[in-house]
Formats: sequence, structure tokens, C-alpha cells
Amino acid sequence: MSATPSKSTSAKVAVPAGLVIAAGCLIAMLTFGPRSASGFFLLPMSNQYGWGRDVFGLAIAIQNLAWGLGSPFAGAIADRFGTVRVLCGGAIVYAAGLVLMAYASTPGLLHLSAGLLVGFGLSACSFNLVLAAFGKLLPDRWRSLGFGAGTAAGSFGQFLFPPLATGLIGSVGWQQTLIVFGVTMLLVMPLSFALATRGSGEGHRATDLPGQSISGALSEAMRHPSYIMLVLGFFTCGFQLAFVTVHMPAYLVDKGISPAVGATTLALIGLANMAGSLAAGALSTRFSRKWLLALIYFGRGVAIAVFILVPVTPLSCMLFGVAIGLLWLSTVPPTSGLVMLMFGTRYMAMLYGFAFFSHQVGGFLGVWLGGTLYEATGSYNIVWWLSVALSFASAAINLPIKERPVHRPVPVPI
Repeated sequence: MSATPSKSTSAKVAVPAGLVIAAGCLIAMLTFGPRSASGFFLLPMSNQYGWGRDVFGLAIAIQNLAWGLGSPFAGAIADRFGTVRVLCGGAIVYAAGLVLMAYASTPGLLHLSAGLLVGFGLSACSFNLVLAAFGKLLPDRWRSLGFGAGTAAGSFGQFLFPPLATGLIGSVGWQQTLIVFGVTMLLVMPLSFALATRGSGEGHRATDLPGQSISGALSEAMRHPSYIMLVLGFFTCGFQLAFVTVHMPAYLVDKGISPAVGATTLALIGLANMAGSLAAGALSTRFSRKWLLALIYFGRGVAIAVFILVPVTPLSCMLFGVAIGLLWLSTVPPTSGLVMLMFGTRYMAMLYGFAFFSHQVGGFLGVWLGGTLYEATGSYNIVWWLSVALSFASAAINLPIKERPVHRPVPVPI
């Protein structure tokens, strides 16, 4: 899959497009994997230390919020100074968080390690930085494929790591499993050099604005109604993904389903999302992105409603895994594509980071409400139905988006 870089990128990078995509996909897979398996540490840690599920839920909620809070800043640094140092720093912080989590015997240490450190580490080395680097480095004809492939690679991490986590926990224990995952994150550092960008400079696309500052780009985006609607709709994606990832294994155990079925369900979500993300990337080049997003959110609402209305069996779990997996991260290619269409690629990492912040605020609430309401009511039903309602709301809020570059009334010579 090699390709000669386009004129706009050849001055910045000589790395073949195929190598850029391969390295970015490996980074996305490695970094998305451990956090997608976090739900399998809930019961062993809670049982060993006598915690309620709200303690672990709050830690992962903090993780989601820190991931979202750090993403715009990590994106701005990558836009200004280049991608490599951000990815390497994020990998070190992520690894440290996982290792410290193995020794977190108090809620405070758990919130610091699994929450703040892992969250800020993810903000600087996960697929949000990878997709932004793809937007800068790949020729036009490879970008949609790159967005879909990078998202699908994260899904492969979700397919690979849950059964790997359950197997390692069963053989060497949950503490050693976390240490193994932490060491694995250091592989991001050598891979990051294939995604080297020089930081801010000339525009890459017609929609880039030469000489625009970071504050100017942010101010322009925050005044753009279509960007605000896109950001608000992305909230639902984070709410659902975080809730299901963290609380689904325990929910199934409550229903008399074995942990192995929970691991298989999450693995099926990751496997199906590989197809869904690649399809979303391809469809984003041919069809309206806002309609694609509306259909994805509407489909999620239907899938979740059906799952909680029918009896929970191993078969229904696996069917739900496939159905929700096809729609899992398929929101990312059209969302990132719309950000690039509206504003260009120069500050894409930062502007996608702000959209991702909304996603992670949703993730914080999904995980936190899941644990809190379970402890209060003994059930996850309220959060399941809230997920359904948010799906339909996000489907509606994406429809008024205008799919065109931001209007700049004063022509700027390029």
C-alpha cells in the first residue's frame, strides 16, 4: 500500500503512505486495547479490596474525563511542535498509569493511576493523534481509507485485548496482567517516528488559513454552529462506549452469564467494528457524512433497546456484540472527516481534540452513572434507557449540520 505523497505533503515527509498507515494502526491497536479490557479488572479489584462498583467506576470515569481534557492540549502541541514527542510522552505516562494501577490498594491510588495517568496518557498517544497525523501526512486519496483503517485498528485492539486480559488474569493474576500491558505500551515510542510531522507551517488544503493562530482557529470553530452540533452529538458516542466497555462484563455476571461470554461479547464488538469503521470510512467519501452519523446513532438506539428488552442469553449477548460493534467507532471517520472539511488539516488535532472532549465527557458520565446508579438501585436499567434516548437525540442533532468549509468572507492569498 505504498503511494507517493501528494504535493502538499511531500515537503514534510518522505515516509510512504503505506508505512504511515501501518504504524498508525499499530499505535491505535496497542493504546485502545488495555482501556477496552478495563471492565475485567472491576470485579477482581473490587473483591480483593472490598470496594463497591462505584469506586472502580469513578476511576474509569476520571480516566475518560482526563482523556478528553488532555486531547485538545495534546493536539495543539502536536499541531505546533510535531507528533512524535507527544506520542512518546503519552506512551510513558500511559505505561506508568497501568503499572501503578497494579499496586493501587486504595481508592485514591486507583483514581490517580487508572484515572488521571492512564487518561492523560491516552490523550497524547491514542487514535485521536493518529487520525490527525493521517490528515496531515496522507495524500488526499488515502485520507478516508486512513481514517477508517486507524479506527478499525483500535477496534482490533478491543477484539484482541479482552480475551487476552481474561486469559492472563486467570493464569498470572490481575496485577501481573496490568504490568504486562504497561510494558507493551512502550512499543508506541519506536512506531511514532513513522508519523513524524513538523508542526505548524503552511496550510495543507484550500480550507487551511495561512498565518492563523491557535486561538484564532479555536475561536472560529466555537462560532461555527455546525461544529458545535457535531461536538454535541459526539457526546452520546462516548457515553455509550464507556458504559458498555466498563459495566457490560459485570452486568452479564449479574444476569447469570459467565465472564467468558462477556469477554467474547466485547471481542465481537471489536471485531465487528473493524468492518463498521472501514465501511464508514469508505462511505464518508461517497455519501453525506451528517446523514451517515444520524443513521449510526439511530441504529445504536434500536440495537440497545432490543438487547435490554429480550431475555439475556449467551446468544443474545453475541448478537448484540455484532450489532453494536458495527456501529461502535464508525462515528469517528465521518466526524473527523467533517472537522477536516470545515477547517482544513492545520489545526485538525486540536479541533478534533475538542470534539473528542465532548465524547469523553459523555464517557465520564456513562461510567460514573453506571456505577453510582447500580449502587443506588441494584440495576443498570436507568443507564441503558438513557443510552437509548441519547442515541435518538444525537441522530436528530446531526441533521442540521452544513457539510461545507467554514465561510471566510475576506479572501486570503495563498
